[in-house]
Amino acid sequence: MKPNFQLIIVIVFIIAAIVGILVFSGAIPIGDDGEGSLGSVILWGTVPPSLISIPLEEFNKANPSFVVKYEQKSANTFDRDLLEALASGKGPDLFFLPDSLAYHYANKIFTVPYTSFPISTFKNTFAGAGEVFLTSKGIIAFPISIDPLILYYNRSILDANGVVYPPATWEDLAAMVPLLTKKDESGKITQSAVALGHGTNITHAKEILSALFMQAGNPIVKEENGRFASALDSSVGNYNLPSILKFYTDFADPSHPAYSWNRSFANSDDVFSSENLAFYFGYASELESFVKKNPNQNFFVAPFPQIKNSKFKLTGARVTGLAISSASKNFNTAFTAASLMATGNFAYKFAAAQNVAPARRDLLSIKPADAYSPIFYNSALFSKGWLDPSPEDTDRIWVSMINAVLSNSMTVKDAVKDASSKLSLLLLK
Repeated sequence: MKPNFQLIIVIVFIIAAIVGILVFSGAIPIGDDGEGSLGSVILWGTVPPSLISIPLEEFNKANPSFVVKYEQKSANTFDRDLLEALASGKGPDLFFLPDSLAYHYANKIFTVPYTSFPISTFKNTFAGAGEVFLTSKGIIAFPISIDPLILYYNRSILDANGVVYPPATWEDLAAMVPLLTKKDESGKITQSAVALGHGTNITHAKEILSALFMQAGNPIVKEENGRFASALDSSVGNYNLPSILKFYTDFADPSHPAYSWNRSFANSDDVFSSENLAFYFGYASELESFVKKNPNQNFFVAPFPQIKNSKFKLTGARVTGLAISSASKNFNTAFTAASLMATGNFAYKFAAAQNVAPARRDLLSIKPADAYSPIFYNSALFSKGWLDPSPEDTDRIWVSMINAVLSNSMTVKDAVKDASSKLSLLLLK
């Protein structure tokens, strides 16, 4: 591994300067309490200890002045457990923060000011997807890993129909649909080309449509003077969002040539594993689950399709960051630990243990030699997230927007406008 030496020197200098000031000011006590001169901090997350124990042990050995202790929490109750713990004053010093909870916890996280960690250093250090943790006031989490949205495809289906390569653009995909979608004598779809068009039985429907919106050059949420608002009703890219929504819902329109999906199907991930779906949009982290579901399935991965002749590439992503609790009882050590974990070898090993990509740019340039990682790493470089105020609520908003078009109860323009209004209300809460 050959990291960007100059960048690392800058980061280490910043951290060392901050810690030095705190030590000499007396804010950080110097002594021997058996856990290093800076004491210990508690880190919460949902990652199994078996995946994080070795990287964390190596990190603690490399930084003997303090100790980071990890506690695993259930993914199903993590949000509730964390809120209750922080409210009672017994919460962790640090926690792994999924970008889907970043907005929710913004007022409970210490925002690192840009005077302590300059925005230029942040952007030179982390891939663009990590910028979901940037606000006008500072950094709410240090990015650790990126789980990009990619295209899974069934090689056997493509081979049987003479398709040499998976689609690189959405135009390529639409052209393949009539060839790869199979129907019986009654017109019922028996094999689908792609799971698009609906919102209920398509895994990651919101994320797929959001990535399409962002590919058009439009953000989902915008911030002005510390206030957040929906950007769905202000098309700023090369394509208006109603046309993007129309493109998406065409795949569920029986009268359209792109028709390939309907409500009668099971969830798209299960249909893909049963080998009745040619293309599935999912995250890099789903690879292992697909192998376990059907070890004999002949599938591979490709980058998320792009808009033809676009000047840039973009896909969606789930980003995990390392956040510092504003209620930490050992705040200075928590800040030091978080900075070092995000910019040191821990970040690489944390991402590798979960089969996702690291968030650091220098690490993304060093791709593992397996078949899948180069695609995951490259996708991570052009991935992007958005500040979701409430994943469950926005799931319902996106499904409602899609259903309104499919049921002809709203035009695509009104459906986008309605979704934007509902999103803005969530952002005001």
